[in-house]
Amino acid sequence: MLGPLMIDIGGADLSAEDRDLLRHPLIGGVILFARNYVDPAQASALTAAIRALRDPPLVIGVDQEGGRVQRFRRGFTLLPPPGAVGDLYARDQRAGLALAADCAWLMARELRAVGVDFSFAPVLDLRTRISSVIGDRAFHAKPQVVARLAQAYCASLRECGMAGVGKHFPGHGSVAADSHHELPVDKREFTDIEQHDLLPFRVLIAAGIEAIMTAHVLYPGIDDEVVGYSRHWISGILRSTLGFDGAIVSDDLSMAAADGVGGYAVRAARALAAGCDLLLICNNRAGALEVLDSLRGESFPRTQVRLMRMHARGSSPGLMEVRGQARWRETVARIAALADAPELDLGDRDELA
Repeated sequence: MLGPLMIDIGGADLSAEDRDLLRHPLIGGVILFARNYVDPAQASALTAAIRALRDPPLVIGVDQEGGRVQRFRRGFTLLPPPGAVGDLYARDQRAGLALAADCAWLMARELRAVGVDFSFAPVLDLRTRISSVIGDRAFHAKPQVVARLAQAYCASLRECGMAGVGKHFPGHGSVAADSHHELPVDKREFTDIEQHDLLPFRVLIAAGIEAIMTAHVLYPGIDDEVVGYSRHWISGILRSTLGFDGAIVSDDLSMAAADGVGGYAVRAARALAAGCDLLLICNNRAGALEVLDSLRGESFPRTQVRLMRMHARGSSPGLMEVRGQARWRETVARIAALADAPELDLGDRDELA
């Protein structure tokens, strides 16, 4: 069985403690960070070791959006930030859609070649001047454009047998605060959010996206709970109103914006009660252990079904074979040309902490 917790590990290989913990039936997946990556050969060995611990195997995910947020770099293609794809779309719609599809294809092929099931992508937030933590991680300011580019992106993921994870529901682009460090508060009314921020989520749900990550944002005009703990947002709007039946993933419960309800056991209980299937707990092993102890003896059959859809599907070529494909060479050349275009803002390449 696969349980509702997705946790991290400390280094580039599994410790004895990691192995014991990952065998716990309430663990469902592993999220990898830059500290877990050395090169493609090491990554392949690490994911194989993780997969060998369980049957069915744990799901393995990573943040590989491109631009500032790309955990695997050495030996991987450096992807442009989604905002640069949106900038190209503004100049040439066909070229922008093609680049969105090709970047997703390349990212998926390279990750699958080293045994990773999925990336936490695409970002479905709107690109505004308000949020620096989102910024060029989002494709565009217009929700219709975000939806079109994300559809092209997810179609390529599906072609490669990789699930898509849309984030951060219902939209993180209109708040200045960074939820890693403080609680963002969005005072807009639901009508405004529904007409703008929710549109990409609605379109991608209709197109069959497999998973959605919630935001640690408070909308006091709509509900008095942070979205990740809100039955109104998750069970009401996301499940009932928008009809989403895939996996709902919490953003990291270790973030400052998630800590207002109490300790880790309380946070997990609140997120599960609201309707989350998979809880991220990163960089706090004690917190993960606290949650495991609090959930002892419980079962999560719906989580099991939804997580099984997050495994990569079908066989995947190795990295050398991927690099030998014409589409890989053409996409790398297109990315290089994009980097040489001074009118397109590629942002910096510093990873978020």
